[in-house]
Amino acid sequence: MCGLTDKADHGSAPGHPERAVLSLTVSPRMHATVVTKLRSAGCVFAEDEAELLISAARTDADLDTMVDRRVEGLPLEHIVGWAEFCGLRITVDAGVFVPRRRTEFLVQQAAALARPGAVVLDLCCGSGAVGAAVAAAVDGIELHAADVDPAAVRCARRNVTDVGGRAYEGDLYDPLPAGLRGRVDVLVANAPYVPSEAIGFLPPEARDHEPLVALDGGADGLAVQRRVTEGATAWLAPGGRLLIETSERQAPHTAAAMSAHGLVPRIVGCDDLDATVVVGSRPALGRPEER
Repeated sequence: MCGLTDKADHGSAPGHPERAVLSLTVSPRMHATVVTKLRSAGCVFAEDEAELLISAARTDADLDTMVDRRVEGLPLEHIVGWAEFCGLRITVDAGVFVPRRRTEFLVQQAAALARPGAVVLDLCCGSGAVGAAVAAAVDGIELHAADVDPAAVRCARRNVTDVGGRAYEGDLYDPLPAGLRGRVDVLVANAPYVPSEAIGFLPPEARDHEPLVALDGGADGLAVQRRVTEGATAWLAPGGRLLIETSERQAPHTAAAMSAHGLVPRIVGCDDLDATVVVGSRPALGRPEER
């Protein structure tokens, strides 16, 4: 069944304009057949997905294979190899977490806090979409990204390199260069926050085709978030901010964890995107931090 993927537009690659590519020409009848197959499989945006698959295919056989994979339930982004996110075309390899539209709110909040030249760290970065989008929105940032999943890091390196960033493979802060300690102005983390017992209720596209490490947040969904928060103050600069995407229900617990580790939290949300972000501020030297 289809349904996880948001309606996608043609975005441009991070750091450079969209590249022209040759696409397959199909008859109106073939186009209608593709749309019918996708719609029958439950794809809400069948017409849009048909256009994307046709534009990505090089031969009729390619198109048939891609449509069959989509009908079988593979994420559209894994099939075409990219996702539209914050107006960018983000490379997304098979088996890598697909950036969600709600996470654009995390980018908006981070970009509003970052200044030109800021040091930005994208933790649990997946494809590197969040960091790449912040870099596209704010001039001259120093971008670092890290993830524990090797496939995600390979993907992230392609996305963040386009905007001058670096990606590291390892568990949370472990792979980061020591020189980053105490220098990070904006730390963003789209850490997994689905409780373990709820994984089975996720759409098949997510639970069957995305890495469990990017979805499973432990018994209460907060296990990885707690670890991110525990280590944040050692890496944040005075006055730096930690931003964590979470659910509205979990946000008070995330905020409490930040308070327990010396950060001043506030919760922000966006009804349109069904998104919640907790922002924790490290007090600047010499004065208390205001909420």
